[in-house]
Amino acid sequence: MQYRNFGKTGIKVSALGFGTMRFPLLHDEVVDEERAIGMIRHAIDEGVNYIDTAYPYHQGESEKIVGKALADGYREKTYLATKCPVWKLQKAEDFETLLEEQLEKLNTDHIDFYLLHALSGERMEDKVKPFELIKRMEKAKAEGKIRYLGFSFHDSYDVFQDIIDYYDGWDFCQIQYNYVDTEHQAGTKGLKYAAERGLGVVIMEPLLGGRLANPASHLKKVFPEDKSPVEYALDFLWDQPEVSLLLSGMSDEKQVEENLEYAKRSSVGMATEQDKEVVKEAKRVFDSMALVGCTGCRYCMPCPFGLDIPKIFSLYNMTAAHREEEARAEYEALEKKAGDCRSCRRCEKECPQMIKVSEVMKEVAKVFEKTEA
Repeated sequence: MQYRNFGKTGIKVSALGFGTMRFPLLHDEVVDEERAIGMIRHAIDEGVNYIDTAYPYHQGESEKIVGKALADGYREKTYLATKCPVWKLQKAEDFETLLEEQLEKLNTDHIDFYLLHALSGERMEDKVKPFELIKRMEKAKAEGKIRYLGFSFHDSYDVFQDIIDYYDGWDFCQIQYNYVDTEHQAGTKGLKYAAERGLGVVIMEPLLGGRLANPASHLKKVFPEDKSPVEYALDFLWDQPEVSLLLSGMSDEKQVEENLEYAKRSSVGMATEQDKEVVKEAKRVFDSMALVGCTGCRYCMPCPFGLDIPKIFSLYNMTAAHREEEARAEYEALEKKAGDCRSCRRCEKECPQMIKVSEVMKEVAKVFEKTEA
């Protein structure tokens, strides 16, 4: 395994971190715990030393499963990261209540890297500032319950810069970044801004919710056969010195093995000029086909009216990738369709990508149901 400096912390982290939002499932969103635990432990045995989870992942079960995986001596071999669900806080004291709950679920007395989850300008003003969450994090740090303070982020670059400048004690941040999102949210500019200020930078969505792993046939043609689209996407990130580590939400053993191999041969400056041209062309092709930037995180679910929002968006994107016949067949099989959206906008408040779901649903209905937008 290759290791990198984690900002100004003095810690070395593995180039690959294990994200726990996409565990293997048995049925009906029920996690296959035995496989999930085995995958985490195998990754740690192979040198991965950063495990990332969060309060809402897998309907609250992810932290419990991670806690079980890190038993039997594995906790001492890794750095553990989880996140405060800022949106759940109704009063300032809820911060401590939720932190204690998380420590219990994770079966640990401390969390190495604690993040304020999915910060935006709105959440800074509505939750972080009025509830003095920075002071509460510092108090928890003084008590030994957390070691390093950070935040994950989904908003514009200007907001990202404001959040970093708001507090000079940030140790690290977590941003969505890949070869498509170089100018989206924090983007390349934000990556460099954070690194210049000594923050460790964790990359999430390196494969854009899997959309860069299994590209449409016309996008796949961009990539030479010497490396897979996944390897090109990950190498694009590891090539950059500002990237401390990238997280992969691995769903099966094959993904774990492949990502471990890619990570073991990773290094700063690894990309050739040809590699860079390939990725540049891949971004151009992808941008031309992407209709809606849904990563499939499912924070929008469940929909009170029964729509499978990520599935509908996935089918909608397929129409731009010259797979309209396949998309239409799957769409017809859906019990609830885009036209059933009642524009309650509950999902829009939870969407990290800030997608105007109610508006996009009208466009989807126009395409699949021949309705007027």
